[in-house]
Amino acid sequence: WIMSDPFQLAQRLQARRDQHLYRQRRVLESPQQAHIQCDGKTLRNFSSNDYLGLANHPAVIAASQQAAVEYGFGSGASHLVIGHSRLHHELEERLAEWVGRPRALLFSTGYMANLGVISALLERGDTVVQDKLNHASLLDGAQLSRGQLQRYQHNDLGSLQQRLQQASSPVLVATDSVFSMDGDIAPLQDMAHLCQQQNAWLMVDDAHGLGVLGQGHGCLREYDLSLEQVPVYMGTLGKALGSYGAFVAGSEDLIEFLIQSARSYIYTTAMPPSVAAASLASLDILSAEPWRVERLQDLIGRFTRGALAMGLPMMPSSTAIQPLLVNDSERALQLSAQLLERGLLVGAIRPPTVPANAARLRITLSAAHSEQDVDDLLDALASK
Repeated sequence: WIMSDPFQLAQRLQARRDQHLYRQRRVLESPQQAHIQCDGKTLRNFSSNDYLGLANHPAVIAASQQAAVEYGFGSGASHLVIGHSRLHHELEERLAEWVGRPRALLFSTGYMANLGVISALLERGDTVVQDKLNHASLLDGAQLSRGQLQRYQHNDLGSLQQRLQQASSPVLVATDSVFSMDGDIAPLQDMAHLCQQQNAWLMVDDAHGLGVLGQGHGCLREYDLSLEQVPVYMGTLGKALGSYGAFVAGSEDLIEFLIQSARSYIYTTAMPPSVAAASLASLDILSAEPWRVERLQDLIGRFTRGALAMGLPMMPSSTAIQPLLVNDSERALQLSAQLLERGLLVGAIRPPTVPANAARLRITLSAAHSEQDVDDLLDALASK
């Protein structure tokens, strides 16, 4: 007996292979850090979002271990049942203070935070307006909500204004701060002004800005954005902070409303208390060691100057995400494989993660890299 396949899975998988869009997992055999063991090889890691080198920091590990001894491992329930520990509560208070908002609310992932916020806020007839290059979680949150999704051209204020003028109120505008595959930054101050003019709320996903922009405090500090200008802020803990999870920060009313209404908060198990403890330790390190942010900026400058001098086809970015535009998916895979042979792990990003004919190498830098690491990467790219 052969099981029927009405969804034609084998054919669809083969089509991905034929188009050079098939994705495979690597197996990490060491902690997440600048130099790793992966698939039996020693590699220098230019693919991670561990921008400040905190994922394997001894103080983060120790805080997690101590919390596991004190609180056990699993939280055992959702926050609203009996899973909300003192460490969760302390972390929410610290995060609100860190980003300059009255309150914060923990979510298990950034994906769940974006789904929860957008679907909770929007009712039938409302509008959500989003950048065309927003992260999938923002777009999925809009599509799963009862509101109408409108999309504007990437970082194009004129296109945004046109969508706002056409939208039926109330309107939520959502954008990444730092775009995860392009590395560029949204014009947040101008967007905030435009949203206030049009009586729309602005939601910012600062997944790749928190810990990096604003001396580590994120885009709100970097661009001096008030609660009135950005009523809804989302940050993740699994990138620059080296931990896991996410949070939404905003007014007292917003957070209370999400506790009552955000399904991805209400109906999921709280993160382990030891994970919250790790995030608290990361915030302590960020406060005590501002040099990490400064060092990352120095390495970004070193790389971008070198790439410019060599005439590499880099996409415009001043952040830790430095995309080298290749266009062709097969060529991107070839370049990634050639770098891997030289002990350099750089991911080939292809559609549907990026638009058609916009495949690229996504190079990410970390404060844990050395100048020699960056120079060796530039040398390898120069020879391609």
